[in-house]
Amino acid sequence: MIEPTQMVEVGSSVTGRIDRVYVKRGDWVKKMQTLATLESDAERAASELAKFKSQQVGPTQMAEGKMEFSKKKLNRRQEMASQKLMALQDSEDTEAEFRLAEAELQVAKENRQIAKLELQQQNSLLNLRTIKSPVEGVVVDQGAFQGEVFELGSNKKFIFKVAEMNPLRVHVILPKHVFGELKHGMEANVTPEIPQGSIYSAKVDMVDRLIDAASGTFIVFLEMPNPKLEIPAGVKCKVVFPELGKK
Repeated sequence: MIEPTQMVEVGSSVTGRIDRVYVKRGDWVKKMQTLATLESDAERAASELAKFKSQQVGPTQMAEGKMEFSKKKLNRRQEMASQKLMALQDSEDTEAEFRLAEAELQVAKENRQIAKLELQQQNSLLNLRTIKSPVEGVVVDQGAFQGEVFELGSNKKFIFKVAEMNPLRVHVILPKHVFGELKHGMEANVTPEIPQGSIYSAKVDMVDRLIDAASGTFIVFLEMPNPKLEIPAGVKCKVVFPELGKK
């Protein structure tokens, strides 16, 4: 049997109403292509607010200006105090003002860094509401539609089901007397029911280590390239291993 490499049920890690759907059953999709989006007005607004906060430079500039002024004032006062033109207490008070200005600048920088981290967090939450395909393949089923609420833990476990069609996986059942003769990477010729008369190359990808006692058989999986998508999945086939000389 020729099968998809994997069948992926694509859903969402958050609950939300499906706002837009971009594909339908039978469509070919690329890896990381957007399939659907959930309603995200609140998350988008929060992201824009976080972006604005992360780009604010006013508090930092104000704190820098205050510190620079305090530094110059401190230098003057220290010079005057050294010449005994000013009381030592006044000089110490000015130094305290300078240290406070330094602390305020540090707080302004930390707040801006926090704003940047909040922006990353909000963008991550927004991205969770975009449903993307984890593989390149064909949409074979749709479990939820535009306007519906996709809820975690509900009976609707997926929004789309995507079958990876390149490469394909060939499920082969072989008699136990050839067990041990097949190795990973061994070549095989595959003749599917559709298209008729065509022969394709495949390689052994996995040999099952368990033999079924009732039937005296074991399973081998082949990997078969399908770049033009001309070979359908779900059809039977015949497999010949040239190195074994047996079907």
